Amino acid sequence: MPKRKKKINKSDNQYTAKQIQVLEGLEAVRKRPSMYIGSTSSRGLHHLLDEVVDNSIDEAMAGHCKKIEVVIHPDNSVTVTDDGRGIPVDIHKETKLPAVTIVLTKLHAGGKFGGSGYRVAGGLHGVGISVVNALSEWLEVEVTRDKKIFFQRFEKGDAVSGLQIIGKSSRTGTKITFKPDSAIFEDTNFDFDNITHRLREIAFLNAGVKIDLKDEREENKEISYKYNGGISEFVSYLNKNKDVLFSKPICFKGKKDDIEVEVALQYNDGYIENILSFANNINTEEGGTHLAGFKASITRIINDYARNNLVSNGRKSSLKEGESNLSGNDVREGLTAVISVKLLNPQFEGQTKTKLGNSEVRSVVSYIVGEGLNNFLNENPSVSKRILAKSISALNAREAARKARNLIRQKNGILGLGTLPGKLADCSEKDPLFREIFLVEGDSAGGSAKQGRDRRFQAILPLRGKILNVEKARLHKILDNNEIRSMVTALGINIGEDLDIEKLRYYKVIIMTDADVDGAHIKTLLLTFFFRYMKPLIERGNIYIAQPPLYKVEYNKKSHYLFNDQELEDKLKEIEGNPRIQRYKGLGEMNPEQLWETTMNPENRVLKRIELEDNIEAEDMFTILMGNKVEPRRDFIYKHGLEVKDLDF
Repeated sequence: MPKRKKKINKSDNQYTAKQIQVLEGLEAVRKRPSMYIGSTSSRGLHHLLDEVVDNSIDEAMAGHCKKIEVVIHPDNSVTVTDDGRGIPVDIHKETKLPAVTIVLTKLHAGGKFGGSGYRVAGGLHGVGISVVNALSEWLEVEVTRDKKIFFQRFEKGDAVSGLQIIGKSSRTGTKITFKPDSAIFEDTNFDFDNITHRLREIAFLNAGVKIDLKDEREENKEISYKYNGGISEFVSYLNKNKDVLFSKPICFKGKKDDIEVEVALQYNDGYIENILSFANNINTEEGGTHLAGFKASITRIINDYARNNLVSNGRKSSLKEGESNLSGNDVREGLTAVISVKLLNPQFEGQTKTKLGNSEVRSVVSYIVGEGLNNFLNENPSVSKRILAKSISALNAREAARKARNLIRQKNGILGLGTLPGKLADCSEKDPLFREIFLVEGDSAGGSAKQGRDRRFQAILPLRGKILNVEKARLHKILDNNEIRSMVTALGINIGEDLDIEKLRYYKVIIMTDADVDGAHIKTLLLTFFFRYMKPLIERGNIYIAQPPLYKVEYNKKSHYLFNDQELEDKLKEIEGNPRIQRYKGLGEMNPEQLWETTMNPENRVLKRIELEDNIEAEDMFTILMGNKVEPRRDFIYKHGLEVKDLDF
C-alpha cells in the first residue's frame, strides 16, 4: 500500500512538565522486584533494558526519533541513547521538582497517562524507567533539549545530585546509563544474543528506525538494524529458510476508531503456523484480542472465497453457505504472519504485557484484515488457488488426524480407557510433582535404567530407534508413529490444541541419550516434537536433558566420571602415572549401578533444563535442522561440522 503522510498537530510536540502526572511512589520496588519485572533472573535483568529501549521506541512511534544506540560496557552497565525530544526538564507544578527527576523516582509518573506527550506508547503502565532506576546500583541520565545538556545521577533509586547543566547542544535526545544492582539480580551479565533478538524485532516493527548495538566487552562486536520494509521484511525473515507458496508477503494496513492495524502474511509449504502479535511494539506472547480478531477473519474470508470460487470436476465445491468447512487450523497451516496494532489505551495482563485484553480491538482487526484479504484473494486468483489447495489438503489431513486421535483415545490411558504402554516401567509415587520419567535411547540402555533407577519416583520409557521427524509430517502421520504414541500415552496428555498440561503425569520429563552424534540427533528429534506439539511443557520448564559421562578414569582405586574431552584433559594433568581410561560408546555400556551413580541419582547427576529464551530463533533453528530445505542445513553443518558431535542441546 502507498505510504500515507502523517499529520502531526502542533499540540503533539508539546512535551513538557504539564504532561507528567504523578500516581504514587517507589517504596516497594527494591523489596519486591519480581512484582515489577517478573523475576530477578536473567529474564528480569534483560527486562530492565527492554523498559529503557521501549521509552525510546515510544518517541519513535510519536514521530520524533529515528536512531537508537545501545552500548554494553565492560562493567555490564548499559547506555541507551536516542535522538528523540528528550525527557522534559522544566519544573513540575505540583511537586516543584524537575520533570526528569519525577519520571526517574516516582512510580507511575510519565507522559503516558492522558496528557498529550504520547499518542500511543508501549510503556503505559508507567513503572518502566523508575523501576530500572530503583533496581540499579546507579543510573545517570543526560537530556539534550532547549539547546542545553542536562545531567543527573541516581543511586539505588535516589537522586544523589541535582539536575545540572553540563553543556550546550543544538540536538535533542535522551541518554540513560545504568548498572543493574548485583544485590538484586542473580546475574548481572547481559547476553548479547538475547539483546540482538529484541532489538531486531523492534526494528522490524518500526520501519525506518535505525538501531545500533555495540558490546564493548568484546572487540569489534557490534550490529545495526534498519528495515524500511517493516513487518513485510519481518515475515520474509521468518520464512527465509522455508519454501514459500508465493514470493512476496501479503500486506495491508488500516485505521479505525483510533486503532492502527498492520498485518503481513505469507504461506510456506510446511505444516506449522507461526503467528506473532504485537501491541504498541510489545510482543504479546499469549496473544489476545488482536490475534483472535485476525484468526476469526482469515478463517471466515477464506471459507467465503472457497464457497464462491472453488470449482472441482466442473462443479462448485462442497463448501456450503453458512458453514465453515475449513477450520481455523486448516487455513493457518503453513502460515507465517505478523500482526501489529497501535492504540491509545492498551490493556495488558500485568506489567510483563503478554496478552492484550481490549475487547474493541478484535472487531477492528477483524474488519481491516477481512477487507484487505478479501480484496487480495479476488485480485490475485493464482495465489488464491495455492492457498485454497493447501487449506483443503490440511482439511483432509485433519480428518485423518481426528481418526488417529480417536484411535489413541480408545487404545491408551489418556482418558482412562486402557492401559499404559507395555514397555513403560512406571513408578510408585502418585503425586506428579515428585515423579519423573526418562525417555531412554534403545532397549539396552532402557534395561540398565530400569534396573538402576529408584522405583519410587523414576519411570523409564525406552524408545526404539529414532522417532519420526515431525517437522516434515502432518499430524495424522505423527499420531501413527508408535514411539510418539507411547510417549503421548505415558505422559498422560494429548498434543497440539488437545493438550491439557494439568494432566501431565510426570513433572520432570528427562531425555537420556548416548553422548555421541546419534544421541544428539535423537535429542533434536525429541525436542522438535516437544517444541512443535507440546510447547507448554518447555515453557513451564518440564523438559530436561540428562548428561551421561563420556569417560571413566580409574586411578588409585578411585573412579572419576568426565563429561567431555576438556574435562578428560584437565583430569589427566592432575594425575601422575598411568590411569585406566574407559570411553563410553553408549548408555548400554554402563551397568545399572554406574548409570544410577552418574546420570540418574539426584544427588550426583547433572540435568539441563530446556528453556525457550527466543521463540523466533528456536523456530528458525528447528527449520534449519529438521526442515525440507537442504541448503541451510548444509551451510550449518559446514559451519559447525567439527563441533556437531559436541552440540549442546
